[in-house]
Amino acid sequence: MKRREVVENRTDATWINRLRQGLYAGVITWFALVSLSAQAQDQDAAMRDRKVDYFYYEALKLKGAGQADAAFEALQHALAIDSTAAAVHYELSSFYAHTNKAQKALESLRQAVAHDPKNRTYRMALASILRQMNRISEASEAYEQLVKEYPGRRELVYYWAESLTQGQEWQKAIDAFNRLEDLMGINETISLQKFRLYEQLQQRDKAFEEIKRLADKFPAEGRYPLLMGDLYLERNELKQALACYEEARRMDPANPYLPVAMARYYEAMGDSKASGEQVRMALENDQLDVETKANILYTYIMGLRRANKETTPAEPLFLLFLEKHPEVSQIRLGYIQWLREQQRQEEAKEQLKALTEREPTHAAAWQQLLDIALKAEDLEEVKRICVACIGLFPQSPEYYFYLGIAHYQQENYTEALKTYQAGLAVIPRENPNLISDFYGQIGDIYHEVGQSEASYQAYEEALKQNANNVAVLNNYAYFLSLEKRDLKRAERMSAQSVKLDPENATYLDTYAWIFFVQGSYSLARIYIERALERDTTQSVELVDHYGDILYMCGEKERAMEQWKKAKEMGKETEILNRKIAEGIYIEDKEAR
Repeated sequence: MKRREVVENRTDATWINRLRQGLYAGVITWFALVSLSAQAQDQDAAMRDRKVDYFYYEALKLKGAGQADAAFEALQHALAIDSTAAAVHYELSSFYAHTNKAQKALESLRQAVAHDPKNRTYRMALASILRQMNRISEASEAYEQLVKEYPGRRELVYYWAESLTQGQEWQKAIDAFNRLEDLMGINETISLQKFRLYEQLQQRDKAFEEIKRLADKFPAEGRYPLLMGDLYLERNELKQALACYEEARRMDPANPYLPVAMARYYEAMGDSKASGEQVRMALENDQLDVETKANILYTYIMGLRRANKETTPAEPLFLLFLEKHPEVSQIRLGYIQWLREQQRQEEAKEQLKALTEREPTHAAAWQQLLDIALKAEDLEEVKRICVACIGLFPQSPEYYFYLGIAHYQQENYTEALKTYQAGLAVIPRENPNLISDFYGQIGDIYHEVGQSEASYQAYEEALKQNANNVAVLNNYAYFLSLEKRDLKRAERMSAQSVKLDPENATYLDTYAWIFFVQGSYSLARIYIERALERDTTQSVELVDHYGDILYMCGEKERAMEQWKKAKEMGKETEILNRKIAEGIYIEDKEAR
């Protein structure tokens, strides 16, 4: 028995050893396989990274060569290989930003930061675009986190303070600027920012103290007494303001901004003459830049206007400025506007002509020149201006419009028609109201030359473009009534014109006349009397129509009075003379 047990035990031991050997071999094999798999994965990752790098750097080269589309495509290839490539997302955000796709740029930057959260450049770019997209709260949080991680970075603290200001978190912004001041020391930019923030919080004393700290810190800087004086002036503390200005003069008597400050001081004192003298000194000062001089001049003139004072002292200042800076067209336009306000239209016209000769493409000058010509009803000048402007600004339809009006009023209907047809070719399709006005004018021209059907076709086109073109509705309705044609439609169109412009005497007269033609004399009388109440032009046609309507209402004596009145007002026609002579209504079949 014992011998058998020994044999059996040996057999078990051998089996166990073999089993162990097999297990060890399996473990070794498994580790080998894992190792090989890891190596393969590493090789795949390295290959992937190389591909991403290739397309990324290729994109940068293409971008530098100005091939934006090809660069964008290369980046998309890189992203298809590895969607976690932060640098690719960042570069894509730049492309989206330059093509005004802000939301896509934001999404790309979020991806860049998500895949490389330690990259300060990406995070700063994300905060910046959030601020640009007016997502101020998110931007402030992003900058605040950056400031916590990089507390010594001045630019980050500044951007944080600016975003808080933009988000109207005034006190937090002040705290942020204080932190920036701790890093930089007292600084004019920071102090002025804090001053404005305290003003927003209506903490005027703290605001004032900020500027005082600045002045105390830099006692040799002459600009700060001027600034202090301006602040006192805003608070209407005139005595203190003057003391600061005198201190500024003592420190730097040649400071070119001192006359500006003194001009404001004298204006506040109500001494416009002294203020004007200071403005003159500023305008004569060659150290002041042109823009500042222009602002000084306009501020002075606006001060006179606010105080309801005569602006005549401004003229020599305008002329002084223009003598020294004749090239500044905006000031010349201001002077021209001032001349027009003084009803000196001819002088304004000469100034505008000189300006258009010196700057032929100055559109605003041409427009003012045209406005003067239109108001003066100088048709030849209107034509000269419009022809010149059509050559200079061929895509501006307004010049075709007014040129057509000038030809029309001179009864040169062929040229008027050509002008409006040419103008239609340059009006943008997105401006149907103007297209409607042009067709309306064409309709009026065709009516004048006796082409009724062409006239009505033009009116139809005008109303397709703008169903509420009140002038077209009125004219179309009136001409239909003269032909006694489609009177119910004429009545509807006339009613619409009266609804759109109920105070217009001409439209009320048309409405009354359509009722008259249809035999509705009581309604005609109501509307002709409304028209006469609202007439400001002393229209003889309205008076003559009133006489006709009164006659049909049975008031023959009153009708005679109106016909005679129309004749006294200057209307001279054979039909009117017959109505007066015979005492009866006579239809004018050739009228209008």
